Amino acid sequence: MIDQDRHPIAWREAGEGPPVIFLHGLGGTRTAWDLQLRGLADRFRCIAWDMPGYGASAPLAELTFPATADSLAGLLDTLGLESAHLVGLSFGGMHALHTAIRHPGRVRSLVLADTSPAFGLDGTTAQNWQAARLAPLDAGLKPAEFAGRTLDAICAQALEPTLRSRLVESFGRISPAAFRAAVECLPAHDVRGELADIGCPVLVIVGEADRETPVAYAEALAGGLTHSTLEVLEGVGHLSPAEAPERFNRLVGEFLSGVEARTGQNEGVSSK
Repeated sequence: MIDQDRHPIAWREAGEGPPVIFLHGLGGTRTAWDLQLRGLADRFRCIAWDMPGYGASAPLAELTFPATADSLAGLLDTLGLESAHLVGLSFGGMHALHTAIRHPGRVRSLVLADTSPAFGLDGTTAQNWQAARLAPLDAGLKPAEFAGRTLDAICAQALEPTLRSRLVESFGRISPAAFRAAVECLPAHDVRGELADIGCPVLVIVGEADRETPVAYAEALAGGLTHSTLEVLEGVGHLSPAEAPERFNRLVGEFLSGVEARTGQNEGVSSK
């Protein structure tokens, strides 16, 4: 794996082939996708970004979904790519959706894991949701200090200790200011009115035991999309790429290979 600490966007990549960009969740950075980069690099050029303000990437003047979608399009320009497949987890899945809507020509396909078509489908208010997630920061803690218990709370079963340590470290790369900006941004997410306009193939994956974005959210998401497939992973919580990496990678690899075979698209693939 190669780290590229560029400005304004930093990323990690591995492999060669059709380009796939991995978009981490609210509590992750590029290193959270290492199991996917290792597992899929034999077939794809796998690129995991630090979203704006996270990790080594420069912050935006204001973190919004349109601005982040534009940043992702800018990363494609930096990489010399006309288009790419997008794989997004949770908050990253939201960014993938907004990018497909705002920059449809840049997106070959979407894999949306443990995410939602809109915030607050269960009636949760933005104020209550934000207050709960900002409480540790308001108490003076840094993300690295509350990463462990946050990750434990959203997984269906205890993570393997080495993997847990890596994910805690990835979470710890987030600055307090960046985490606050992301928590303030997320409740603005609502693409229900535009889902039918997304024309690319979409794979929706959700953990059967995901309590953050439950199966009903994934069903609503898949039901609003024109070309979608839904896969439910038994015994898995909100972090499906980490909790079930073999199953997750198999589904993603088969889906992306199928899209490539059907479309025959090779444009946008650059050699390293």
